[in-house]
Amino acid sequence: MGCVQCCTAHYFANKELFMKHTVEEITLKNGAKGLCIHVPDATVMNLYMNFRAGEYLVEHHKWETPHLMEHMLLGANDEYPRARDFQAEVEKNGAYSNASTDVYDIVYETECADFEWKRVMGLILTAIERPLFLQEEFEAEYGNVKEELAARANSHYRQLGAESRKAYGLVSETDKERLVLMDNVTLDDIREHYHRTHTTENMRFVVAGNITPTRKTAIIDMLENIRLPRGERFMMPDEIVKPLKTPVCLPNKTVDTLYFYIDAFIERRLLEKELDSLSIVNALLTETLYSKILGTAREKGLVYGMNSGFQQIKLSSNFWFGSQVSPTNAAALFDIIIEQLGNIFKGEIAEVDIAAAQAYSIGRYQRSAQTVASIASGYTGRYFFDDHIDDYYAIPERIMAVTKQQIIDTTRAMFSDNIGGLGIYGNVNEKLADELNKQIAVLWQQDW
Repeated sequence: MGCVQCCTAHYFANKELFMKHTVEEITLKNGAKGLCIHVPDATVMNLYMNFRAGEYLVEHHKWETPHLMEHMLLGANDEYPRARDFQAEVEKNGAYSNASTDVYDIVYETECADFEWKRVMGLILTAIERPLFLQEEFEAEYGNVKEELAARANSHYRQLGAESRKAYGLVSETDKERLVLMDNVTLDDIREHYHRTHTTENMRFVVAGNITPTRKTAIIDMLENIRLPRGERFMMPDEIVKPLKTPVCLPNKTVDTLYFYIDAFIERRLLEKELDSLSIVNALLTETLYSKILGTAREKGLVYGMNSGFQQIKLSSNFWFGSQVSPTNAAALFDIIIEQLGNIFKGEIAEVDIAAAQAYSIGRYQRSAQTVASIASGYTGRYFFDDHIDDYYAIPERIMAVTKQQIIDTTRAMFSDNIGGLGIYGNVNEKLADELNKQIAVLWQQDW
């Protein structure tokens, strides 16, 4: 216990080790909003540009439209008639740029040396405001996206996750089905989706670096003068989670092991203290080799690794466990999961274990903010989701404020709505899937 206290005290006494920064939210005249994160003496600048423009906004048969559009947007534009010319200009001094699409959002990002931040930001804004969407680039990126999806279709976790989301009634599609749906997308679809979604009021941004007052003025001027229409900030979809009637079972005879997710849903968003509590639960159960589930399973030689986590959407929250395990070891691993969660349900948690999980979480937190990019990305997820600005400096205090009773109450709550179950992929049949699903059903039947 003394070592744990020493570790946490060391953090609070040495905050200068943390990469200091200040955050300011900016609302622009054109309706865009974002964060300017000043990191004194930073040698790089990071920019994230978000548009609520994901697949949920298109008809199902046009599913791949946002992804194809994202691939094309950082390509040919009014100033650079070929994608290769544009990328060469962006990267000539070592700058990095990329983009990503998910069910809800498209995010464009770049990182560059401090000395060229204005040039690179100008290039990214040019790409966003004046894409050409050329037919020859559509054909090229169609092929690139096809290769990307074909490669991703080999990720067993990814395929299981997508099928599980669909089974719970959430917006989702597998990569194999996306490959089929690609054929329905035309260049006109991409142009229409761009004009509908790339508007200033649908835009959120996070800029991080050495943002002096003069630079902040220049950044605001550049973003306020981006040549996009006003538009609207689209609402997140009202996804209603539904219970599973049977486990999600995806047999694949070419896979020797089985992959699984155990999901539990609650039909509401979580409070901040509940989110903090679940972060401690994760540390307690799976995040270290001495954790209650992973550590015990490793000691018995049952599994190499295991993860757990939580996430929120508009109307619900999800707590999950996932791993890859041999079919012969699955039942024994599930026994450990049930036992350790049951201990939390019953309040059988040692205070020393909670303190150790808090110390681990504080150390992980401090490691998470040692670069400009990590600081910026630490704000983007929540801010792009619901405009919430996390107080980075309050996180250690929040971690230390988590109590044993909060851990018990939050963990119980995640299983209280009786929504959840098992998804399993690989060396499995329906009989084994049913047996394992029945085994974990006790998690939703606890008598506390």
